[in-house]
Amino acid sequence: MENQELIKQVTEKAEKWLTPAYDAETQAEVKRMLENPDKTELIECFYKDLEFGTGGLRGIMGAGSNRMNIYTVRKATQGLANYIIAQKAQAKGVAIAFDSRHMSPEFADEAALCLAANGIKAYIFESLRPTPELSFAVRHLGCAAGINVTA
Repeated sequence: MENQELIKQVTEKAEKWLTPAYDAETQAEVKRMLENPDKTELIECFYKDLEFGTGGLRGIMGAGSNRMNIYTVRKATQGLANYIIAQKAQAKGVAIAFDSRHMSPEFADEAALCLAANGIKAYIFESLRPTPELSFAVRHLGCAAGINVTA
């Protein structure tokens, strides 16, 4: 793809992040990238959506569809919610754990809110938990899934 076409596509995608659906801090970060004559950062942050792989959803923190932020966490959680609803397993709920790393508690809360908005009960730990405790909780509570927010 020609560079000018790529810049046009990422600019259009980024401009959607300037709407009231996004918080002021995120909007300011996106605006800064859009105004920067060097479009390298803008391209890196918006050229694709962050992918969910075998290690989960991983990426650099920041604004953009290719970054870890509350919006990409919500999008991934909505995908899980859609699957749970398709399986008619909403009543089973989802257990959510988090660790001490930056934004882990906030991302866990965002995931819980997204699930609740879809009518899916979220069992969120009150404090840090190791992965084995989440695995136990999923089985003990009979949950449809578990979410572990780390790194």
